[in-house]
Amino acid sequence: MTLLAATLAPRAASGLLGGRVGERVGEQAAAVDAGTEPRCYSRLVNEWFCWDYVRDYRPEILDATVQHLLITLAAVLLGLVIAFPLALLARRYPRLESTILGVSTGLYTVPSIALFPLLVPFTGLSATTVVIGLALYALTILVRALLEGLRAVPEDVREAARGLGYGAGRLLLRVELPLAVPVLVAGLRVATVSTVALTTVGSLVSYGGLGNLIRDGVQGNFRAELMTAAVLCVALAVLLDVLLVLVQRAATPWTRGRQGQGASA
Repeated sequence: MTLLAATLAPRAASGLLGGRVGERVGEQAAAVDAGTEPRCYSRLVNEWFCWDYVRDYRPEILDATVQHLLITLAAVLLGLVIAFPLALLARRYPRLESTILGVSTGLYTVPSIALFPLLVPFTGLSATTVVIGLALYALTILVRALLEGLRAVPEDVREAARGLGYGAGRLLLRVELPLAVPVLVAGLRVATVSTVALTTVGSLVSYGGLGNLIRDGVQGNFRAELMTAAVLCVALAVLLDVLLVLVQRAATPWTRGRQGQGASA
């Protein structure tokens, strides 16, 4: 988490990811004086789709996209680290299952506009605040996905593994988790896509990635900035979803064999 904050802090401190409205006004005024005013965004033109904006503000867009991606990946990874022992605990002690699922689900009902300020006294105005908040939201999906994935492993497979001398730890790592991958990845896809969307709320503490551009676009009525950031959010979510599907296919080669047999039948 410290490494993530150290990576992202220079970008926020340099002012590349927020507070650009005043600078744009000055740049546009200078462009008018020089006779090189952009064709699709200026004080007189404010189009939704503008390649001139993408070209002129490429460094800011790239920095915002990288920050968005890093925060999303860190939040989902932290969510997995927290959800895994919670799912094991819920499976080991059924009496705790409803409590664990209830708490993880209840966290999702806390508005981000309230959750992030609650974390600020402990983590400050940093990327860590956003990562922890998003990881807590991801628990709603990840705990259930892990629990259901482990439960989907056939009991006869467990018995066969025990008959071969597998202990509890080896059984979990070598048998149950690999067989739980399809269900786990299905939940992970939902958690990742939702985290990409929720990361934009991190603009409340100036660490929202593309959300910072969306905030500035709304405040400055800058349509090109708003539309570009929104499109990139969707593209990022689709890209991560496709990558997770590819990871699942690589990690579960036996499912491809089953699908091929089903198609030939």
